[in-house]
Amino acid sequence: NLVSYGAFIEIEPGIEGLIHVSEMSWTKNITDQSEVVNVGDEIEAIVLSVQKDEGKISLGIKQTEHNPWENVENKYPVGSSVQAEIRNLTNYGAFVELEPGVDGLIHISDLSWIKKVSHPSEVFKKGDKVEAVVLSVDKESKKITLGVKQLTSNPWESIEKTMPVGSLVKGAVSKITAFGIFVQLENGIEALIHVTELSDQPFGKVEDVVSKGDPITAKVIKVDPEHKKIAL
Repeated sequence: NLVSYGAFIEIEPGIEGLIHVSEMSWTKNITDQSEVVNVGDEIEAIVLSVQKDEGKISLGIKQTEHNPWENVENKYPVGSSVQAEIRNLTNYGAFVELEPGVDGLIHISDLSWIKKVSHPSEVFKKGDKVEAVVLSVDKESKKITLGVKQLTSNPWESIEKTMPVGSLVKGAVSKITAFGIFVQLENGIEALIHVTELSDQPFGKVEDVVSKGDPITAKVIKVDPEHKKIAL
């Protein structure tokens, strides 16, 4: 018999055991038992517990197979780099398949040190092969977190040395706002030239001074690595 919470198995006439849905697969959340078993199937299962007085026997199917999460901490140690395929994209990150039954999540905040990514589809598409660094492994919760930006050093950690106040930098206008312009620098970082720093000549609109895409040479006047901000 199939019920919402599992499947009853006749072991011998008058003795039945229950395979709970949670004991059907190591990797899948089974919502429909018929994906795994059907009435009349002959199956092999492992006895998990016997409660003789209550007439209950608990069985498991997944225990007849290897648990892919058993050795994940050894196979995917924190700090190691892995190659994986993008399985799914969500608003908060990209899921990758490390091996059948073992997925990892690249959170949106771990995609880039410098680019403000609003959706993972800006960086990846389903089926892409990516390299990532293992950030954490939780075997019990079946969660592995990965990062792409960790493949390279954080440019903000050395920004005060690479772009000291007073140095000249080059880039292109990436965005124009009422309060100033954003410039994408050659290293990929976006910096702000406030409207008051644009010209010593009076002007009406920002667009009267620059256009989007214009090449810019500017001087660094402030570096704030903590808040990831550069003023030019």
